[in-house]
Amino acid sequence: MAVSLAKGQKVDLTKTNPGLQKVIVGLGWDVNKYDGGQDFDLDAAVFLLDENDKVKGEKDFIFYNNAEGAGGAVKHTGDNLTGEGEGDDEQVLIELAKVPDEIQKIAFTVTIHEAEARSQNFGQVSNSFIRIANEANSEELIRYDLEEDFSIETALVVGELYRNKGEWKFSAVGSGFEGGLAALATNYGLQVQ
Repeated sequence: MAVSLAKGQKVDLTKTNPGLQKVIVGLGWDVNKYDGGQDFDLDAAVFLLDENDKVKGEKDFIFYNNAEGAGGAVKHTGDNLTGEGEGDDEQVLIELAKVPDEIQKIAFTVTIHEAEARSQNFGQVSNSFIRIANEANSEELIRYDLEEDFSIETALVVGELYRNKGEWKFSAVGSGFEGGLAALATNYGLQVQ
C-alpha cells in the first residue's frame, strides 16, 4: 500500500523498500472547466541537482526535448499535450543505482506551456499528484496529492528525491513559482535568455 504524504513530509524510499532498483515517477493533473480559447499544456520536467541545489549545466535539465540524463539513469517518457484521461499524464523513469554520485537531489517540476501568453495558472488545474511506483511490479510506493490552491503560480516544484546516508528519500514539496519555467530554471542555476 502506498504511503500518502502531505506537503512538507519526507519518507524513506529505498530503506523501506530494500532491493528497489527502478522507479516510475508519475505526475498527473486535470484542467478545470476553462473557456479561454487556448489549449492547456502542462509539462513535467526534472532538475538533477548537486549538493548546492544547482544543476551543473543544461544536460541536467530533463524534459520532453532533452529526455535523458544522468548517463541514461533518468528518462522522461514524453510530452502529453492535453492531460486527458486517468492516471499519469507524464512519467519519468529512474534507475536509482545508476544515478551518478554528484547528483544529490532530483527535483520534479510542472510548468504550464506559454502560461502568461494564454493567461493560465495553476488555479485552473486540479487533482494534481506525484507518485512513485516500483517499475518491476507497478506497485505504488509513495503518493502526494497537491491540495493547495495556486491562484497565480505558473510553475510548481512538486517533489524531490534526495540522497541521505546512502539511501534515497522523497520530500513532498508543493511550492509554487510565478514566472514559469524561466523562474524555475534560474532558481536551479541555469542561464535563461
